[in-house]
Amino acid sequence: MRFPLTLKFFLFAALVAIVPLALVGENLVRIARDELKSAANEDLTGVAAQIRGEFDGFYEGRWLTPLSVIRSGVDNPELDVTQKVSLLTQGMEQLPGVVALQLSVQGADFPLMVTDQAFANRLAENGLDPMEVLRASGELVSNIESTGQYGRPLISQIDATGDWLATLALPMDSRIAGRQLTLVAKIDLAALRKSFESHPFRQRGEITIVDHAGRSALVDTPRVMTERSIVSSAMPLIVAGARADALESYVRPDGTVMLGAYAFPDWFPWAVVTELSEKNAYAVIYEMMRSILIVGAFGFAAASAAALIFSRGLTGPILKIGRVAEQVGRGEFSARVENVRARDEIGDLSKRINEMAGQLGERLELMKFVSNETMTAIQARDGESMSRGGERRAVTMLFSDIRGYTAFSETVSPEEVILVLNQYFEVQTEIVERHGGDIDKFVGDELMAMFTGEDKELRATRCAVEIAEALAAFMKSRQANAALAVGIGMASGEVVLGAMGARDRMDYTVLGSTVNLAARLCSKAEPGQVLLEEATRQAVGEDPAISIETLPPVALKGIAVPVPIYGAHLKS
Repeated sequence: MRFPLTLKFFLFAALVAIVPLALVGENLVRIARDELKSAANEDLTGVAAQIRGEFDGFYEGRWLTPLSVIRSGVDNPELDVTQKVSLLTQGMEQLPGVVALQLSVQGADFPLMVTDQAFANRLAENGLDPMEVLRASGELVSNIESTGQYGRPLISQIDATGDWLATLALPMDSRIAGRQLTLVAKIDLAALRKSFESHPFRQRGEITIVDHAGRSALVDTPRVMTERSIVSSAMPLIVAGARADALESYVRPDGTVMLGAYAFPDWFPWAVVTELSEKNAYAVIYEMMRSILIVGAFGFAAASAAALIFSRGLTGPILKIGRVAEQVGRGEFSARVENVRARDEIGDLSKRINEMAGQLGERLELMKFVSNETMTAIQARDGESMSRGGERRAVTMLFSDIRGYTAFSETVSPEEVILVLNQYFEVQTEIVERHGGDIDKFVGDELMAMFTGEDKELRATRCAVEIAEALAAFMKSRQANAALAVGIGMASGEVVLGAMGARDRMDYTVLGSTVNLAARLCSKAEPGQVLLEEATRQAVGEDPAISIETLPPVALKGIAVPVPIYGAHLKS
């Protein structure tokens, strides 16, 4: 999307007028947000901890401790059965929420049991057998005994009525016929449900009790709530029995951003989850932001009118400069900024743009005459002048030479010679660059390329055989020049790479025996043949795309003994 310069000036001047207001507003909002978040976090964790404390207080103060006293009384050997039953009945009447007490005898299915008549009647009205619902089976008592869960509540819900019950078992010292006695209580958890449902926090937030499976508890219809990330975070802690309270921010599946906290009651296998939407938590901030936006809108409108007038007087010349810069970016170095007569910084900028365009055009043309290694060396100087000297580098050198070039050049016009030669070099250059090589120079009909880095030998060999194949195909497409072919020589080893020559006229190239060896192998190569020496052959190894054959050693100028050579070509 194009963003005109006039509009930029306009927006800049307008924004200058409202930035101070925005900065002040942003600081106020940030401070208020931090304070409100801190308050909301304290509120969330405080409510969760409060309800957790109420649950534990209810359980210990109202039920566990009094039931322990009743158990001690029933355990008294001086009381007969009638007195013990009376103690159970009176004790249940004095304990709010306890709807059934029973004495279970180990191995017996029919315990001694008393129930709350009002609760039993309500069960009967809903078509349930009160004794069946409120009795703790011998199997359940045995499971509690075997798992050591004495004193820990087992939670269940009566589907027909929606009531939640806790089963609490306490072991007794008394025996009947040598069998273990257990005091079992059924507790209506309506008091717990009321304590969190009537909490003032629910007017602006949510309180949820969840179990280890992520289901809501103490509600008429439990549902799985694992889609809420805070519930998923609490579930493994419930299973592990951990009691580490936590606070987190998250997003619900419907996109509502929430703040949440959870706490774990000591006596119940639940998590108390408190949640508050950011919208409610930060309601004051949203109102503050609305006021700031209204004031900012008026300020922006006033500043915009003045900015628009001012910007129009500046953008004309700059737009011209921008258009020329765009043309230069596309490579049109002949483009110039015209008709800008301003005697200020904008006028100076237009002159410099014109000078830059001319110099870039010259430099672009010069880049075509130097290798990539030369450009890299110049760039590495970071603006300093080049100095003569070189460094040792491990390279693979590739020389290619056109066979039949002399005879061809004598039979056609110079223009045709140059045309064909450029076409040959164009094909070779594309292949060399594709394989990561760098063309050092062109000498007549010869190309000199250098490969460095990892797998240089393999890349150079693949490049060489591909050049031979490509130029052979090119030759066939020009039937009139069917006598032309290319011979290629390669060698790997150390060379000296650097700037060499006079102080004011240097050439950045490579020297060394490896260069000479590659050049001499090139001169020995037959038309369409690729020759390489031992070091390159060993580095290439076995390549699935290249076939390498051993050729008779050849005598080369300047080398005392014949040199082992190899021929490479693409596998058919």
